[in-house]
Amino acid sequence: MLNELNLSSSPSVSSFETGKLGVRHLKRFWNKALLNRENRLPKTDWHNEWQIDKTMFSVLGIGLEQCITYLFQYAPSFEQFEEWIIETAGIPVHENVLRFNKIFSEVALPDESPEIPTFFNQEQLDFWEANGYIIIKNAIPKEDCEQTIEVICRFIGVDRNEPQSWYKPHAARQGIMVQLFQHALLHKNRQADKIRMAFEQLWQRKDIWVTTDRVGFNPPETGDWQFPGPDLHWDCSLHPPIIFGLQGILYLSDTAANQGAFTLVPGFQHRVESWLDSLPAGADPRQQNLHALGSKAIVADAGDFIIWHQALPHGSSANRSDNPRFVQYIKYKPADENEPTIWQ
Repeated sequence: MLNELNLSSSPSVSSFETGKLGVRHLKRFWNKALLNRENRLPKTDWHNEWQIDKTMFSVLGIGLEQCITYLFQYAPSFEQFEEWIIETAGIPVHENVLRFNKIFSEVALPDESPEIPTFFNQEQLDFWEANGYIIIKNAIPKEDCEQTIEVICRFIGVDRNEPQSWYKPHAARQGIMVQLFQHALLHKNRQADKIRMAFEQLWQRKDIWVTTDRVGFNPPETGDWQFPGPDLHWDCSLHPPIIFGLQGILYLSDTAANQGAFTLVPGFQHRVESWLDSLPAGADPRQQNLHALGSKAIVADAGDFIIWHQALPHGSSANRSDNPRFVQYIKYKPADENEPTIWQ
């Protein structure tokens, strides 16, 4: 159950108002986004409902960034907004809409499937506890990886076997990130049983939602093209205590250590707060030499999936091999995931 928050701005729209898609909270979010576009929405009002907003994007199959970009660029009517959702991602799955709408019920509903899967064995859980990351082997079939790579290549207009094509500019390329969110294969990969069950066990709950995230293309460095990052970083607030959260990346191609491999600092979830305390007053933790903390490049095969604790410094790396790295970003999280009140 989620208690509706009252926005201090006017006009405000109830989370119970719906349009033709029947998705609760959608019209309210549209209203908030347009108010925010005009600087008429207090930051607290945007922050207070951010988690439920992001869960709604999961239901819609829409990328967070692509939705906000559309709303801020075009300021559509609500009817136009719903049409854009349909044109972009199709009609939302009815069962997901019903499940999402129940969040706003005034009566707490029991979990219909309370049993948490036992996906990892004890040895794997011990590794997770010690290192804060784990690799799921063969999370999706290799043939699906190959087809997903072809989808990415067609989308950004590159030929996997023609290196000169790897560096052509494309509006959807942002560094090594590719703003591709909707495709049947991407959706299939997100729904892979192994990936979902792994997140369920680590979260210790089944009421989690898969985000609609983008993909990545990291070609080899050349004299004219250098790795743009992101290098080691965090995507969460570093104000203690560090809130538990999970992130994930799917290798679509076999990835060697020098091939732009995903890199992290194993076990740092256990010492991040003591490390923060050890920094000189006023030092920015995000500007430190994070590789000196013990970074490790993760070597894995096409179809392998890596989950990590968000307290670990993590990032991509420079590709000094002869082949591009292809990945898809996937994560599951609950609608009531804790949100830090202070960003540091």
